[in-house]
Amino acid sequence: MTKPITLNLKKYLSFSPEVSKALSRNAPVVALETAVVTHGLPQPQNYQLAKDLEKAVKSYGATPAIIGLLDGKIHIGLSDPELKSLANLSQNTRKISRRDFAIALSQKINGGTTVAGTLIAAKAAGIKVFATGGIGGVHRNSHFDISADLPELSQSPLIVVCSGAKSILDLPATLEYLETAGVPIIGYQTTEFPAFFSRESGLNVDASVETPAEVVEIAKAHWGIGLNSAILVVVPPPASTAVPHAQIESVIENALSEARELKISGAKVTPFLLQRVKELSNGASLESNLSLLINNASIAAQIASELAPKPQLQSV
Repeated sequence: MTKPITLNLKKYLSFSPEVSKALSRNAPVVALETAVVTHGLPQPQNYQLAKDLEKAVKSYGATPAIIGLLDGKIHIGLSDPELKSLANLSQNTRKISRRDFAIALSQKINGGTTVAGTLIAAKAAGIKVFATGGIGGVHRNSHFDISADLPELSQSPLIVVCSGAKSILDLPATLEYLETAGVPIIGYQTTEFPAFFSRESGLNVDASVETPAEVVEIAKAHWGIGLNSAILVVVPPPASTAVPHAQIESVIENALSEARELKISGAKVTPFLLQRVKELSNGASLESNLSLLINNASIAAQIASELAPKPQLQSV
């Protein structure tokens, strides 16, 4: 496990006026990652997704805080020109996780934050709710290959709304890691851990809830007794775009076989697998991914609104 340390990011944080205003008023804010913009989708689909995520968050009364690195600063909330700059795939951008902050900030390298990177920045900014697609985890056939997302979840007191872990991973091993790390897995209107593109995995969650208020109750109790990990809220992908588990598993096995034949390893594995899964599923995985991202952002906004302090009524 990564030993919890206090990071001093204050001088590098740059807040958009909208996010700064919302935080100063204790209004609901939802953090959003940018690795999906810089490394996950082609142009102009990447930019459009970011705008759709912002719209989804705003539709439930919360302020979206898209997080990314530009010109030596960690931007908490991006203006439209800043977002377009990150979405411009002709420039060299870096995926930003824990190990990358110092390099990117000192060398002024623009970058998109991963789940781990977004957790670090959102925590420093005082944001308590984060929406993403799927977290990283333990890789299949290589249990020493563990995403930096997992140790970061163990030391980040945020509510993280996702659709489980990416289904190209070893899901049982990922759940074992999360259990060891003390991260509660809360199924949102489900009793089963979703497998990203699929609604089913055959794996259980730690508790199931039906409403944002129940999520907030668990989070407050968890942090109130002194525990410091994230609350992982897992949401099945919308039924209209979900891919049956057996179907996507067959596709993933074929993609894994190709990766082994081509001797693809290390950081190149995940992007290769996701691209091949998209191609082998005739785009069904991409459609599911986009749909669940927007759905998760909407649910995160509802949770953030429930978590935000309620205005006190003044007595007459």
